Amino acid sequence: MASIERTAYPQFKRNPVVRELVAAYTPTDAELAFITDNARQPGHRLALALLLKSFQRLGYFPAIDEVPAAVVRHLRNALRYRVQTKPADIAPNKRYRYFQRIRDYLQVRAYADGGLDVAARAIHEAAAVMDNPADLINVAIEQLVRDRIELPAFSALDRLGRRIRTLVNGRYFALIDARLTSEEKQRLDDLLVVTDARIKSPLQAIKRLPKRSSLQHFQELIDHIAALDELVSSELHLADVPELKRKHFAAEARVLDAAELRDFGPAKRHALLLCLIHRARVQTRDDLAEMFIKRMGNLHNRGKEELERLRARSREKTEAIVATMSDVIQVLDRHPGDTDAGREIRRLVSTRGGVQTLQADCDAIAAHSGDNHLPLLWPFYKSHRATILRMVRMLDLESTTEDRSLINAIELILSQERARGDWLDEPVDLAFTTQLWRKTITHRTEQGEERIRRRLFEVCVFSSLANELKSGDVAVRGSETYADYREQLLPWEQCEPLLDDYCRQVGLPTSAVGFVNALQSKLIQVADLTDQGYLENGQVIIGDDGLPVLKRHKAKDMSSGARALETAILARLRERSVIEILCDVTHWTRWPRHFGPLSGSDTKIDQPTERYVLTAFTYGCNLGPAQAARHLRGAASAHMLSFVNRRHVDANKLAAACRDVINSYAGLQLPKFWGDGKRAAADGTKYDLYDQNLLASYHIRYGGYGGIAYHHVSDTYVALFSHFIPCGVWEAVYIIDGLLKNTSDIQPDTVHADTQGQSLPVFGLSHLLGIQLMPRIRNWRDYRFFRPDEDSRYEHIDALFREDMDWDLIETHWKDLMQVVLSIKSGKIAASTLLRKLGNYSRKNRLYQAFRALGAAVRTLFLLQYISDRELREQITASTNKVEAYNGFSKYFFFGGEGVIADNDPLEQEKAVKYNDLVANAVIFHNVVEQTRIIKTLMRAGWKITPEDVAALSPYVTSHVKRFGDYLIDVDALPEPYEIELALAA
Repeated sequence: MASIERTAYPQFKRNPVVRELVAAYTPTDAELAFITDNARQPGHRLALALLLKSFQRLGYFPAIDEVPAAVVRHLRNALRYRVQTKPADIAPNKRYRYFQRIRDYLQVRAYADGGLDVAARAIHEAAAVMDNPADLINVAIEQLVRDRIELPAFSALDRLGRRIRTLVNGRYFALIDARLTSEEKQRLDDLLVVTDARIKSPLQAIKRLPKRSSLQHFQELIDHIAALDELVSSELHLADVPELKRKHFAAEARVLDAAELRDFGPAKRHALLLCLIHRARVQTRDDLAEMFIKRMGNLHNRGKEELERLRARSREKTEAIVATMSDVIQVLDRHPGDTDAGREIRRLVSTRGGVQTLQADCDAIAAHSGDNHLPLLWPFYKSHRATILRMVRMLDLESTTEDRSLINAIELILSQERARGDWLDEPVDLAFTTQLWRKTITHRTEQGEERIRRRLFEVCVFSSLANELKSGDVAVRGSETYADYREQLLPWEQCEPLLDDYCRQVGLPTSAVGFVNALQSKLIQVADLTDQGYLENGQVIIGDDGLPVLKRHKAKDMSSGARALETAILARLRERSVIEILCDVTHWTRWPRHFGPLSGSDTKIDQPTERYVLTAFTYGCNLGPAQAARHLRGAASAHMLSFVNRRHVDANKLAAACRDVINSYAGLQLPKFWGDGKRAAADGTKYDLYDQNLLASYHIRYGGYGGIAYHHVSDTYVALFSHFIPCGVWEAVYIIDGLLKNTSDIQPDTVHADTQGQSLPVFGLSHLLGIQLMPRIRNWRDYRFFRPDEDSRYEHIDALFREDMDWDLIETHWKDLMQVVLSIKSGKIAASTLLRKLGNYSRKNRLYQAFRALGAAVRTLFLLQYISDRELREQITASTNKVEAYNGFSKYFFFGGEGVIADNDPLEQEKAVKYNDLVANAVIFHNVVEQTRIIKTLMRAGWKITPEDVAALSPYVTSHVKRFGDYLIDVDALPEPYEIELALAA
């Protein structure tokens, strides 16, 4: 049975607050008249009122004795009855009449009146793409509410959902099994067999993870793809099975071992294994493309290092040549006559080794005087050549544009794999490469003929391939990250019906001309206002070089009242362990309700809430199951903690648990003094990793190998979303994902970041999504301002504008831009998937160029506002300071394992960051509850506390939190009810 806690099935809150009671349970005048007309006795009227308001809140009729006492008291007061008045015990026939009258009054149908058919249809349609029973129940609830039909008992929806899910999945299993031959079924079953000759089943080889980037691991990854491709073919057998189903079946197989899979029936076992193989093939192709890009990057880094070494070795020669030239100048100075000077210079050159030696030294210096390391790459590439050629033969590469010059060049290399000559004999279209590469690989003969150096040509081609894989100009068929993004977009025919509503929703014109005109007009208006207010601004000065300079603004000191309040709160905070805080927040928010078996069924482990809290503590504080178990005094074993993490928790469940904490936090009054929730800031912080995985990379700024936890933090201090990304990725790629994937009650429409959180395509995409991107950019004054119109001229700020806007490009590709945005909003493609490609320069991709052009306009708008509005600059600084403070706060609780994420599985690394967010947000929530309690106590004691004093506080307090020692847990201990309201004198 699915857990009711993990669904949207309406239930009473255990301790509703006054504000919720007033909003949800106060009867209107019309409802009071309905109650009076349909019941005579006070007890019956109170019972009818409870049924009416409960039905409005829940969508079904509860038993009278299930209604919380607080609701009964509130309705009794609303009806102006005495405290002694109790709800009447209604006879069955009268209860039925009350039910029917309430349905008629609210214009709602009984579930028996067609509700079963409506729910069944909704679940059946959803079950084709969903698998979690809780999700299917939620779909049925949503449809019943939309059709104004009474909800049945939860057990009825649960039985219906399980029955239809079993039926739909059974059809998929039977479909797949029917397509498999007897030989293929046997080969799948053999994957689960452990023989005397091997310790592990072949199943484990399918689940293997890629290791760090190296030539050996590159070769092993190609071997792994070859082994996977030799297994049962999956594409034809999985035809008609939706991708979401494939992913779910694969995820289910991934966490099971061979013995558990053998216990399934043949059809289900074969389907799960085939989906696992299919996903492994897709993921391994992504991993191979990623490792190829990293290997090519490594070759270029080694080439640059070699260039530096050669420069260092020629430094002595350079100094000697300079000394010789200095002596020549002195000779010319001493001997005015050409004959004497020439004789003396010849003698000088002779003493320095002669003309030939000096000429050779000059040639050696000139060869490495520039920054061109490309001629030095062949020796480093040579060891990779066979592996790279094998890779391109194995992968199905395709151009995503009409330009096939790179694909043709690869085919030429493969056809001449065994060639040994220095030059290419066939003409080649070099349109795919850069001018520097073209200069490096070509040589013009005395006859004026252009020839191509064969070896450097190969390096050039595969360097270009790495770049075009990143930019999306070349795709890998059968992959996911490196697939052709065009196939992931909604067809324009499906976009057109959505366009008008979406544009109205985000406030955009509904045509290309209207869009460009509106944006151009806004840019002209803001530029005019900035120019007119330049002299009054006083904060910005434009120098003779055309570069603006902003005067530094002194930060405000904390007031004495705020300091005193902060000190008083710190002195009164009660000491708590992390586990005690998690237990308290569990009672207040019920966040563990989202954890459970990946199948979606109800958990079968003993004391699940306690186990879930301990697991969150273990992984959120990075202790690891073995270390945590040693300090839990037998409360849980290492095996149990590891089992719960692997089988009951995934990244989506952790995000849902965090959402519960965030939503409860959003209802508190104190955080509203810190922000309105409409702003968020994004920033990354490095976590150390072991280097035996593909995600780990060296971080130049922080040093060491690791990954980046990229956090989105609200202006109310709570973390909304986090993602774990590689160090080498430009962080702006993920800035929009964090806002779109945030489904909490706090929904910011403005995001701040640092320099890494912005780029021209990100500015453009943010604008189309209705998101205001306002970053704190380092060296912002070096950025180009784009002139709104070629005829626009300004009295004071004209020197800022260095380039004209290309409005025609935006107008031409407006439909393409909107197709991308609607595809992102519909969930067809992630913003980060697209920005990974648009974040890399592409001369071929017109969509990239259109997003850059749009971003140029939007960024210019922002920069003009930035230099003219001091308050905006202060808001940006305040928000980015909050996310930077959160980075340190969350790491305070990541104290185990020396702060190193020990797991090499990218999925577990992502979970580690989300576990840490859950713990950090729980502490933030608990701190705010405690701060509210203390502030109210101080006010009762006569303290004068102003909103300004409270606004200076922060929930990032750790001095009272115990991290070490033995960890004791008591999930049955009830905390005090927390207070939401906090009224301060203005």
